[in-house]
Amino acid sequence: MSQITAEPTHAEPITLDVRPLPRPHRHFLVFRQFELLAPGEAFELVNDHDPLGLLHQFRQLVPGLFTWDYRRQGPDEWRVLIGRTQAQASTEVHVHDEGCTCGSSSGGCG
Repeated sequence: MSQITAEPTHAEPITLDVRPLPRPHRHFLVFRQFELLAPGEAFELVNDHDPLGLLHQFRQLVPGLFTWDYRRQGPDEWRVLIGRTQAQASTEVHVHDEGCTCGSSSGGCG
Protein backbone atom coordinates (compact mmCIF):
# COMPACT_ATOMS: atom_id res chain seq x y z
CA MET A 1 0.00 0.00 0.00
CA SER A 2 1.34 3.40 -0.98
CA GLN A 3 0.64 6.31 1.32
CA ILE A 4 2.15 9.73 1.51
CA THR A 5 1.39 11.38 4.84
CA ALA A 6 -1.23 14.08 4.60
CA GLU A 7 -0.80 17.50 6.16
CA PRO A 8 -3.75 19.11 7.94
CA THR A 9 -6.16 20.93 5.66
CA HIS A 10 -7.64 24.39 6.20
CA ALA A 11 -11.09 23.62 4.80
CA GLU A 12 -13.36 20.60 4.55
CA PRO A 13 -12.28 18.75 1.38
CA ILE A 14 -14.68 18.48 -1.53
CA THR A 15 -15.36 15.09 -3.12
CA LEU A 16 -14.48 14.61 -6.77
CA ASP A 17 -16.19 11.49 -8.14
CA VAL A 18 -14.71 10.69 -11.54
CA ARG A 19 -16.45 7.33 -12.03
CA PRO A 20 -19.12 8.62 -14.42
CA LEU A 21 -16.55 10.36 -16.65
CA PRO A 22 -14.82 8.83 -19.68
CA ARG A 23 -11.34 7.67 -18.66
CA PRO A 24 -9.47 10.04 -21.01
CA HIS A 25 -10.94 13.03 -19.11
CA ARG A 26 -10.33 11.85 -15.54
CA HIS A 27 -6.68 12.82 -15.03
CA PHE A 28 -7.26 16.21 -16.64
CA LEU A 29 -10.07 16.95 -14.16
CA VAL A 30 -8.05 15.72 -11.17
CA PHE A 31 -5.08 17.94 -12.06
CA ARG A 32 -7.42 20.88 -12.63
CA GLN A 33 -8.86 20.39 -9.15
CA PHE A 34 -5.36 20.11 -7.68
CA GLU A 35 -4.38 23.36 -9.39
CA LEU A 36 -7.24 25.13 -7.56
CA LEU A 37 -6.04 24.04 -4.11
CA ALA A 38 -4.35 26.48 -1.78
CA PRO A 39 -1.43 25.12 0.26
CA GLY A 40 -2.83 22.90 3.02
CA GLU A 41 -6.12 22.19 1.22
CA ALA A 42 -7.21 18.80 -0.13
CA PHE A 43 -9.96 17.05 -2.06
CA GLU A 44 -11.20 13.48 -1.97
CA LEU A 45 -10.98 11.54 -5.22
CA VAL A 46 -13.50 8.74 -5.78
CA ASN A 47 -12.59 6.23 -8.49
CA ASP A 48 -13.63 2.76 -9.72
CA HIS A 49 -10.05 1.41 -9.70
CA ASP A 50 -6.81 1.97 -7.82
CA PRO A 51 -5.45 5.25 -9.28
CA LEU A 52 -1.79 4.16 -9.26
CA GLY A 53 -1.20 5.67 -12.71
CA LEU A 54 -2.41 9.01 -11.39
CA LEU A 55 -0.12 8.70 -8.36
CA HIS A 56 2.84 8.14 -10.70
CA GLN A 57 1.87 11.26 -12.67
CA PHE A 58 1.70 13.32 -9.47
CA ARG A 59 5.16 12.03 -8.46
CA GLN A 60 6.55 12.99 -11.87
CA LEU A 61 4.82 16.35 -12.36
CA VAL A 62 4.59 17.80 -8.83
CA PRO A 63 7.09 15.93 -6.63
CA GLY A 64 7.00 17.04 -3.02
CA LEU A 65 4.02 19.33 -3.58
CA PHE A 66 1.18 16.88 -2.91
CA THR A 67 -0.11 14.45 -0.31
CA TRP A 68 -1.79 11.13 -1.10
CA ASP A 69 -3.77 9.27 1.54
CA TYR A 70 -5.88 6.22 0.70
CA ARG A 71 -9.20 6.37 2.57
CA ARG A 72 -10.75 3.30 0.94
CA GLN A 73 -9.15 0.65 -1.27
CA GLY A 74 -11.65 -1.35 -3.32
CA PRO A 75 -12.90 -3.64 -4.40
CA ASP A 76 -15.45 -1.45 -6.23
CA GLU A 77 -14.52 1.99 -4.95
CA TRP A 78 -11.26 3.75 -4.15
CA ARG A 79 -11.13 6.99 -2.17
CA VAL A 80 -7.95 9.04 -1.98
CA LEU A 81 -7.44 12.32 -0.16
CA ILE A 82 -5.16 14.41 -2.39
CA GLY A 83 -3.72 17.59 -0.92
CA ARG A 84 -1.34 20.40 -1.73
CA THR A 85 1.59 20.67 0.69
CA GLN A 86 2.74 23.86 2.33
CA ALA A 87 5.94 23.70 0.23
CA GLN A 88 6.22 26.38 -2.41
CA ALA A 89 6.52 25.28 -6.01
CA SER A 90 9.42 26.64 -8.03
CA THR A 91 7.31 26.30 -11.16
CA GLU A 92 3.59 26.21 -11.87
CA VAL A 93 1.76 22.91 -11.73
CA HIS A 94 1.54 21.30 -15.16
CA VAL A 95 -2.10 20.83 -16.07
CA HIS A 96 -3.04 18.67 -19.01
CA ASP A 97 -5.14 20.48 -21.60
CA GLU A 98 -5.96 20.18 -25.27
CA GLY A 99 -2.68 21.80 -26.31
CA CYS A 100 -0.52 19.69 -24.02
CA THR A 101 2.43 17.87 -25.56
CA CYS A 102 3.78 16.19 -22.44
CA GLY A 103 3.50 12.73 -23.96
CA SER A 104 1.40 11.27 -21.16
CA SER A 105 0.61 7.63 -21.94
CA SER A 106 -2.23 7.50 -19.41
CA GLY A 107 -4.70 9.39 -21.57
CA GLY A 108 -4.56 12.44 -19.33
CA CYS A 109 -3.99 14.96 -22.10
CA GLY A 110 -6.35 16.27 -24.73
